[in-house]
Amino acid sequence: MRLSCQQEDLHRGLSAVSRAIPARSTLPITQHVLVEAAEGAITLSATDAETIAITYRIQADIDEAGSITMPSRLLADFVATLPHQPISMTLAERSRQVSLACARNTASIGGMDPDDFPPIPSVSSSEEIRIDASRLRAAIMQTVFAAATDDSRPVLTGVHFHFKPGELRLAAADGFRLSVHTMPLAAEIDRTAIVPARALGELGRLLQEVGTGDVVITFNPTGTQVQFDVGHARLIANLIQGTFPNYEQLIPSNYTTRTEVNVSDFVRETRIASIFARDGSGIVRVIGSPGEGSDPGSLHSTARAEEVGDNEGVLDAVVEGAESKIAFNGRYLSDVLNVIDTDRVAIETSSPSSPGVLRPVGDDRFIHVVMPMFVQW
Repeated sequence: MRLSCQQEDLHRGLSAVSRAIPARSTLPITQHVLVEAAEGAITLSATDAETIAITYRIQADIDEAGSITMPSRLLADFVATLPHQPISMTLAERSRQVSLACARNTASIGGMDPDDFPPIPSVSSSEEIRIDASRLRAAIMQTVFAAATDDSRPVLTGVHFHFKPGELRLAAADGFRLSVHTMPLAAEIDRTAIVPARALGELGRLLQEVGTGDVVITFNPTGTQVQFDVGHARLIANLIQGTFPNYEQLIPSNYTTRTEVNVSDFVRETRIASIFARDGSGIVRVIGSPGEGSDPGSLHSTARAEEVGDNEGVLDAVVEGAESKIAFNGRYLSDVLNVIDTDRVAIETSSPSSPGVLRPVGDDRFIHVVMPMFVQW
C-alpha cells in the first residue's frame, strides 16, 4: 500500500470514525481503525463490534492499493498534531508496519491483519428513505439528550422513530422527561424503530459536516439494523429490540397556567440558579405570576443552598391564568432550553405535582415534558 492524502482530510476522517471505538473491549482489534486504499480514495472504518460502525471516505492519491488496521488513538493523535500538508503512507508487502511522513515528521506504526477486523455490515433494502440532513439533525438534537444513560430499561437508551405517511416523529424519554420532535416526510411509509442514542449522537456530528443535502436511511430486511448514508460517510447501528412506552399519554392535554418568557434570559437565570441548586439536590423553583393592570407578568426562578445561601432571578413574562409554582431539576431545565431554537418559550403547568410542558413559541414541531420535583413551598 502506498498513498498520499491531505492532513486535514485524514484528521477529519479519523475524528469521525474513532467515536465508534469502545472505551473498553475484550477484542484488541476494535481499538484499531481499518484503512483501505483503492480507486482514488481511503475508506476509514471503526466499530465496537456490538452496536455501531462508522465508515468515512476521503480523497487520496493511491499509488498502490492495500489495507491495514492501525491503533486508533495513536494514529489520530499523531495526525492531529501534524502541519496542514500532504501525508504519505507506505506499507511494504507482507508487512504490518506502516511508515508515515508529513513535512519533516516521520513515524512508524505497527498494525494488525485487516482480515481479523470485525466485518462492517452492509445494510441494503429496496426501500430507501430520504430526509433533509439539517432537519434530521435538528430533530436529533432536540430528542437524544432526553434518552436514558443507564441500561435498567434498554428501550429507553434509544430514540423511538415512528415513520408515518407524510411524517416522522422522534421521541426519547428517561422516566423523568420526554422530548418529542415531529417533522414532515415525503415518503409514504409506516415503520417504527428504536435507534441507540449513542449512535444518533455520532450521527448528529456527521450531519453537522454535511450542511445541505439528504440523508438516506435504510433498514435491513429483518429490522435489526439501520444505516444512515450521508455520502462520504455511513453510520450503521443495531436497533434496540423491545416496545417503547406509549408516550402520547404522558403529554398533558390541558393546563391552568401558561408562562411565556425569553429563552436566552431564561437560560441565563437557570444557569445562575443551578449554581445554588448544586447543594440543594439540583432543585430550581419556578414561579409564574400574572401582572396586574398594565404591569407585565413575571417569572421568578429561585434556588437554595442549605446553610449557605439562596438566589432569586426575575424576568418579565406573559402569564395567562393563575399564579403557578413548580420545581424542576436544574440540569433538565438547562438541557431543554439549550436546544430550543426560537426566541421565546412557553411553560404550561397545572399544579406543583403535575408535569410541566415546554413548547417553543411559534414552532409546534417540538414539545418537552418534564416531571416536577416535590418540595416544600
